[in-house]
Amino acid sequence: MPEAPKNSPKANNFIVAEENKKTLHFIEEVTTKADEVQKRVLAEILSRNSNVEYLKRYGNLNDNTDRETFKKVMPVITYEDIQHDINRIASGDKSPIFCSQPVSEFLTSSGTSGGERKLMPTTEEELGRRSLLYSLLMPVMSHFVPDLETGKGMYFLFVKSESKTPGGLLARPVLTSYYKSPHFKNRRPDPYTNYTSPNEAILCPDSYQSMYSQMLCGLSQNAQVLRVGAVFASGFIRAIRFLEKHWSLLCSDIRSGIMNTELITDSSVREAVMKILKPDPDLADFIEAECSKKSWQGIITRLWPNTKYVDVIVTGTMSQYIPTLDYYSNGLSLVCTMYASSECYFGVNLNPLCKPEDVAYTLIPTMCYFEFLPIYRNNGVMDSISAPKSLNEKEKQTLVDLVDVKIGQEYELVVTTYAGLYRYRVGDVLRVAGFKNNAPQFNFICRKNVVLSIDSDKTDEVELQNAMKNAVSHLMPFDAHVTEYTSYADTTTIPGHYVLFWEINVNGSTPVHPSVFEDCCLTIEESLNSVYRQGRASDKSIGPLEIRIVEIGTFDKLMDYAISLGASINQYKTPRCVKFAPIIELLNSRVMSKYFSPKCPKWTPGHKQWNNMN
Repeated sequence: MPEAPKNSPKANNFIVAEENKKTLHFIEEVTTKADEVQKRVLAEILSRNSNVEYLKRYGNLNDNTDRETFKKVMPVITYEDIQHDINRIASGDKSPIFCSQPVSEFLTSSGTSGGERKLMPTTEEELGRRSLLYSLLMPVMSHFVPDLETGKGMYFLFVKSESKTPGGLLARPVLTSYYKSPHFKNRRPDPYTNYTSPNEAILCPDSYQSMYSQMLCGLSQNAQVLRVGAVFASGFIRAIRFLEKHWSLLCSDIRSGIMNTELITDSSVREAVMKILKPDPDLADFIEAECSKKSWQGIITRLWPNTKYVDVIVTGTMSQYIPTLDYYSNGLSLVCTMYASSECYFGVNLNPLCKPEDVAYTLIPTMCYFEFLPIYRNNGVMDSISAPKSLNEKEKQTLVDLVDVKIGQEYELVVTTYAGLYRYRVGDVLRVAGFKNNAPQFNFICRKNVVLSIDSDKTDEVELQNAMKNAVSHLMPFDAHVTEYTSYADTTTIPGHYVLFWEINVNGSTPVHPSVFEDCCLTIEESLNSVYRQGRASDKSIGPLEIRIVEIGTFDKLMDYAISLGASINQYKTPRCVKFAPIIELLNSRVMSKYFSPKCPKWTPGHKQWNNMN
């Protein structure tokens, strides 16, 4: 792990200040010239890829790189529109289909198609572009929180499983790709990337050994820690929960200065951690005393007293974890630094100490070519977003450029990337909050159509309905059926889990055995997408699915409550997902019995069709 440069503190401070100044000037320049930069980005993408197969299909482009021709000729697409071409690349086709540069690997999206992770082709060059966005984060943060370069960051970072396509290309999540790249592993000495965790602990494929080692290193260097975090709020809370379970073992290692070799079998991890770990009985006693206390409120500031903020994503579905984070951190600032996806990295938060509900990301105009599809909420349907699946010519013309969005309007993000996505609908719903110079700043509202999410999983209503259909077949021998149902993501448990409320009608004389409901739970899990199943079976980031059987008439009570709040009885339909606390309380007050999935659903790395080819 690179350490901070060994120059004098005064020289270090000068170098850091100068680098920060350059970075902030870059942001100022590209946001001021946002439209000019966007024109150049589109022209670069189209000119360098002018001979690729996908662009040649639309011959009317004729090497034109202007926006008007591009918008007139090129369709607005979803993943399904290009899935056949992506499968060709995955199967070994090396011809330039989307991009003139060779595809280096696939980035697997947390979004799914047909139950499998979407595959985003990428190039070596894109690693540099992602690294550029990372380089913007700390200079912005230091503008608000001084002296961060004098300490360390305790970040819980993990790699996930990867697989190979039939054509031999790696397929893995974007962060796993980044952590395994030279850009991360061989990064130059920089006080802002001075982490408590050695690379070997981050890159350890065993999630338990990785978590244990990273927590041990973080505790051992507790006085040096100035910032803590993980990628998602859910991941950081899992780390605290891990500490709750294992603090005694961790204290034993700190007291002796020797790592538990029975728990940590990876020799490279042991070797790296032992360079950090030193016998410290006083620290072990301190940690033991704090962790033994009845209340864990403020445990972050108690164990890491110099911590200035918690760096995690708490926008979108992650906002459900804010109360838990506030409890553990004693109300430290929750900082969301960047907005990114597998398709492309997009922007940064230029006001990082704002409240979570006010987070607005400034899109950096050099990252890709941005367009925005206006969308409108349907009246009378809670949390429903209207955006057509495919666009006609008139709807295509409603897309607006980066500098032309309107404050307060909601849009779906559409991108054209250097790696070869053209007018691709990302599926994120954004609302314009303001502008930084000429570049808009967006609140992240939600992922389109997602009803349930605990970690990186995204389950939509259609998928949930199909899973329900498969599950209720277990009730047929008992002449029982589900009359109504809804669901919610329960994050009061760690890890969080899906909960389904079922109202059932049993006409048969034989009561339904508890094991049947457990089978229903497992069938639903087996029916959900691979991202969910990986979270359950491999990453352990999602808990067992739960079915709660409610009293007859519960959903009538739910409708009465909705109508009392102003819903129209003519337009009311049972929501398939609920988030409003009083509604959840109403449902829980009428629960008669609870059942959990008895085991993890089946999951294997890679796509189902690849596994069938082996």
